[in-house]
Amino acid sequence: MQKITPFLWFDNNLQDAISFYQSVFKNVTVHSINKMGDQVFSGTFEIEGQAFYALNGGPQFKFTPAISFFISCDTQEEIDYYWSKLLEDGGREDMCGWLQDKFGLSWQVVPAALGRMMTDQDPQKAQRVGTALRQMRKLDIAVLEKAFEG
Repeated sequence: MQKITPFLWFDNNLQDAISFYQSVFKNVTVHSINKMGDQVFSGTFEIEGQAFYALNGGPQFKFTPAISFFISCDTQEEIDYYWSKLLEDGGREDMCGWLQDKFGLSWQVVPAALGRMMTDQDPQKAQRVGTALRQMRKLDIAVLEKAFEG
């Protein structure tokens, strides 16, 4: 196990969440599902190599966008795929490439090239990209590249 592992508190729907993430990501490994009686209590799993520990803790605590998971995408097709899959069955779009899935967990679906564009030596390029970014929900690589080029 990793030295530091995200711990996720679900509202008694952990098994549904794991099944959902298995339908979205190609690389999901479930390491354990722990039960108390016939109820799922906790579990450990990996998504694309990132380990998670999760608990069916009940409704006391909710996810917030203060913690999100960043998906680096190489192509617009990849952005479109994750965007649509993570929004299925009740997710919510937010601005600037952020969304919340149906469990309330926040994700950032972002082109890998964005970091390069935002840190370019030419501050006007980065500013144009930032302006374009702030107008989008789902990020569009072609629009960001056009803003970058000016």
